[in-house]
Amino acid sequence: MPTDSSAILINEAAEKMLGYADPLQQTLYAPMNNELTKIGAFHIVGVFKNFNFRSLREQVTPMILHFSEDRAALSVRIHAGADIPTVMAQIRNKWKAMLPSQEFAYSFMEQDFDALYRTEQRMGKLFICFTSFAILIACLGLFGLAAYAAEQRMKEIGIRKVLGAGVSTIVTMLSRDFIRLVVIAILIASPVAWWAMHAWLEGFAYRQDMQWWVFAVAGLGALVIAFVTISFQSIKAALTNPVKSLKSE
Repeated sequence: MPTDSSAILINEAAEKMLGYADPLQQTLYAPMNNELTKIGAFHIVGVFKNFNFRSLREQVTPMILHFSEDRAALSVRIHAGADIPTVMAQIRNKWKAMLPSQEFAYSFMEQDFDALYRTEQRMGKLFICFTSFAILIACLGLFGLAAYAAEQRMKEIGIRKVLGAGVSTIVTMLSRDFIRLVVIAILIASPVAWWAMHAWLEGFAYRQDMQWWVFAVAGLGALVIAFVTISFQSIKAALTNPVKSLKSE
């Protein structure tokens, strides 16, 4: 109530810090001036739930809400469908009429929140770009290695086909060694990726726990991409007429 000039509200973090079994109507004392010559008594009239009023990198700290002097600041809620430039012009005119000597400066809450996590958003975009380039380069390397391996074993493939080997058998034979290398790479990269992500997330007080299935899905995706890349050359080699590869023997 407006008459509660000496009343305060505290959040759950402040309640925990104070350690009161029943914080209601307990009294806290605070200086009323910069010289610390006047001390005011405030009684607690309510406890509100914790909410993040800083970056998610920080824990929710104790917070107190109370009536205080006018700090020449306003929080304005604007309807989502409003004409923002027109509304801002109206607010500016009203501000100048009330406080002509006070500069009118403003910011939008979503922009303030965006500024808090702009670094993470920029880092996410960079990771997506570099990951895409890494996948492309890896696929080109696998494609070249698969083409080279198929060319080196053309006569072996021809002999196997003459002896009755099917396309699936040839593809499995050519893909097996590459898939084994990809599996080894996944086993090496997964712990490194987990450690790097864990170290980065340590900077956040509130974070999502990393689940094992995320690495499993990533590894499965890598295997699928590798197999598709290799299979193109493997199937091409398996479908080649064995007469062409054996005619010089």
